[in-house]
Amino acid sequence: MSLLGDCYKKVRQRSEQICSPLQTEDYVVQPIVDVSPPKWHLGHTTWFFETFILKPYFMGYQEFNPEYNYVFNSYYETVGARVIRTDRGNLSRPTVQDVYKYRAYVDEAMYQFLAEEPSAEVNELLTLGFNHEEQHQELLYYDIKYILGHNPLFPAYDAGYVSPQIEKVAGGDFIVMPEGIYEAGFDGEGFCFDNELNRHKVYLNAYEISPNQVTNEEYLAFINDGGYHDFRYWHAEAWDWVKTNKIEAPLYWHLIDEQWHNYTFRGLEPLDLDEPVGHISYYEAYAYASWKGLRLPTEFEWEAAANKFKWGKSWEWTESSYLPYPGFAKAPGAIGEYNGKFMVSQKVLRGASEGTPPGHSRPTYRNFFHPSMRWLFNGIRLAR
Repeated sequence: MSLLGDCYKKVRQRSEQICSPLQTEDYVVQPIVDVSPPKWHLGHTTWFFETFILKPYFMGYQEFNPEYNYVFNSYYETVGARVIRTDRGNLSRPTVQDVYKYRAYVDEAMYQFLAEEPSAEVNELLTLGFNHEEQHQELLYYDIKYILGHNPLFPAYDAGYVSPQIEKVAGGDFIVMPEGIYEAGFDGEGFCFDNELNRHKVYLNAYEISPNQVTNEEYLAFINDGGYHDFRYWHAEAWDWVKTNKIEAPLYWHLIDEQWHNYTFRGLEPLDLDEPVGHISYYEAYAYASWKGLRLPTEFEWEAAANKFKWGKSWEWTESSYLPYPGFAKAPGAIGEYNGKFMVSQKVLRGASEGTPPGHSRPTYRNFFHPSMRWLFNGIRLAR
């Protein structure tokens, strides 16, 4: 097998390995619009390789099923009509077995195609395809946890799951960063997404940033002090969100017999006070920082200081809106729909999480979500 074929195989196998603890019924659930059924992720990532590589570049390739373009297209207007996102959970067909057959069919064709060295253009698409599937691997972790964590029985995903740890800096003295001109954005060899370009200079006032993320114990003090019932700490939109949704604590937290528990991949467990707080919205991160008399760092402050603290346990909300860098340009065609069209009403998160695939994180990576989103693996780092 070629080197590219080996890379392809590793990426594809990891997606299936993430799903291996699931029962068939787990593959088809869509509790909310933001959560896609695991079956859909497996089909969509397969569709990506079929649509953007095999159909245009592999002579004589026959689609596995022409209807799958409608079923597994996500948001690519250029590629045609698609099942609306809210209906992904209604797809009892194709079955889980059908989707795995689809993956095997496309994989076999890809191995044949990769037996010969592809062109530079196809190489670029392949690299994007690998990174695209890795993004969906992280989403699979989010979605599986939401599906199981909202099952009334709180079943474990994997009773032996071990969450990675990042050593906490004793004392927690803030890292001092001098004012000056810093550079932000991707620079160097290797892959990056288009939203990480172009590298450019930014001026930053002097600031300080915490070496540690906020813990469950620290966040619990905010709850116990009535943080969710005091409008002074919240944006107006956020305060409406709190009241409308009756938010009292982070996602997956449950108060049982006066003791806080939270759902983990091992099932429902007593809250570990030393763990970094997670599954909170930007709204909550901002409110907590306001309660502390501090703030969230901007994405550029985070990037400038990233080599001075440990990161990677969970994505970290920043105070930055998701906007294009100077000189940003969308690629033509469907690939240009990948990032640029989402540059509105989103906040940037920096770092990585325990669900991020190996080799998929870097200090310039710009993750982005709407401020109300909580099901991703995220947390808080404070600045001043």
